[in-house]
Amino acid sequence: MKLRKVTAASAVVLALAVSVTACGGDKKDDASGGKKIKIGIKFDQPGLGLQEPDGSFSGFDVDVATYVAKQLGYQPNQIEWVQTKSADRENALQRGDVKFIAATYSITDERKQKVDFAGPYLLAHQDLLVKKDSKITKGTDLNSKKLCSVTGSTSAQNVQKTIAPKANLRPLSGYSECLAGLQSGAVDALTTDDSILAGFAAQDKYKGQFKLTGLKLSNENYGIGVKKGDSATVDKINKALEKMVADKSWDKAVEKNFGPAHYKNEPAPKIGDIVK
Repeated sequence: MKLRKVTAASAVVLALAVSVTACGGDKKDDASGGKKIKIGIKFDQPGLGLQEPDGSFSGFDVDVATYVAKQLGYQPNQIEWVQTKSADRENALQRGDVKFIAATYSITDERKQKVDFAGPYLLAHQDLLVKKDSKITKGTDLNSKKLCSVTGSTSAQNVQKTIAPKANLRPLSGYSECLAGLQSGAVDALTTDDSILAGFAAQDKYKGQFKLTGLKLSNENYGIGVKKGDSATVDKINKALEKMVADKSWDKAVEKNFGPAHYKNEPAPKIGDIVK
């Protein structure tokens, strides 16, 4: 009888341990005894967040997130990368699927109602990508030209509304299709955030073929998203970002991921600016 009581108690303890382990954006790894952290990134954006053919991950967002995780006490092998698509970022944080998100996540007043932000860690701008020998140097040059952007994006419409009302919009299903069209001459320019454009243009198969026009059509402050109300994690991430800028790791990450596209990045933004 006494043996059965001990066994039942052990079962309850084990069930509680498993329950605690399964919750939240970081957890214990029972096999190694080491803690893990789940971080949301994009898997399909070269130069920012990309899953390589061998299963590894690369990009500026990945480098920033890895640095931050280390300052929080996690080594690279303790990070579990979670694909976080734009439409699901707020939900992923609210559900506790990830501890934080670094995925070209522009800080906006609307988003700040649902999540908290650390950063910003990069100031990007909407821009144009054109062929290296293109004569397009200003927005009005796009009138009567074929302008590509991804279906569902507002970037091309913004250009048409503000600077080139006669631009011929050509929405395609993805950035790779737009780049192929730009390479072949089927379109004359591609528009979205300059950081995204630089990442795609820096790929080996495109190196030296394209250039950014540097028009700065908008301001996009990329922040690290954290579950609403988790001010302690926000403060820790901000301190990590400040250290990354101070020790020049931020500059090295920019050059590594965007340098081949001759990306004229803005200086590192002031951490904690605009997020409150």
